[in-house]
Amino acid sequence: MVNKVYLENFENRIVNELLKLCTQYNVLEGTLLSTDDIDARWHEIAPEYVADAVPNIASYPTVAIAWAGYVGMAVAHLWDSDWAAHCKDGYSSLYGPAGFDDMDEHIVQKVLGFHLESREAKGIEQMMRRLGETALSLIRRENIEPQSPMAFHVFARAIKSMYRIGAAIELKRLGYKFEQVSLPGMNGGMAEC
Repeated sequence: MVNKVYLENFENRIVNELLKLCTQYNVLEGTLLSTDDIDARWHEIAPEYVADAVPNIASYPTVAIAWAGYVGMAVAHLWDSDWAAHCKDGYSSLYGPAGFDDMDEHIVQKVLGFHLESREAKGIEQMMRRLGETALSLIRRENIEPQSPMAFHVFARAIKSMYRIGAAIELKRLGYKFEQVSLPGMNGGMAEC
């Protein structure tokens, strides 16, 4: 039986650690920007992403985790540009010519619109690598038996967290932010992007 409380706590820890790192690097401001549309899209994409990522865990564990951040960036960018046109795009539309292997470059160049040698592209690559390494380190600290059901569930929570962080980074880059709003007769509240 899966310990859901443990997994939820792990997911919260990993999101908080990645959020702190992103805040230190000035790509986020201590808040995980999100929308229901983007979060819901992960549930549709996740099974195909997992099928691609799991075979890469042994040889390329950072890639298996970090590419989920690129997917989050792509979905957030498409959400902002024309969600009605892209909300049903297949996961494979994010592939590069080599499929999953160069999906990062395809997303940076064809979805986000950056030349691969640009400062922006290199910054994204460095950030995603660092986030993936941090997530991998947090997974390893859990001392979970490799290839066990719990290891799979922890991996699934880590890639979901990376996806959400990637989406938040792109939303911030596009100018979205949380703002305090005051409505007549109310003390104010938080508005989601």
